[in-house]
Amino acid sequence: MKTPAGKECPYFYGDYYRGRKVEECRLLDAALPPLPWKPSLCHSCPVPDIRLANACSYMELRPRLTRPFPFLKQQVQVTAYCTKTERLVSEPFIGCGECHPLPFTLPGEDDDADTAA
Repeated sequence: MKTPAGKECPYFYGDYYRGRKVEECRLLDAALPPLPWKPSLCHSCPVPDIRLANACSYMELRPRLTRPFPFLKQQVQVTAYCTKTERLVSEPFIGCGECHPLPFTLPGEDDDADTAA
């Protein structure tokens, strides 16, 4: 569903049936303790971009609200955890590297080596 920022996010829920306006972030609601959500958080949230780049079913996102400087707005920051390898993921956009390994050579690299020789 599209967030107030216009991005597609699997954790955003909006109910607009018959004039209702119920919106919530289910990722922030699932945090322990639940974190308060407001529509302005969606504008700087990295979760839609992470899920677009990496759809690994083993990766769990754990949110927290931070304020980089006291005078700036709150922002959502996430840490990623792989349930298959049971370790923290340093780069959530790429993943842990164990669940979906990249090939050693990219397609087309072998062809270039043959033509150069």
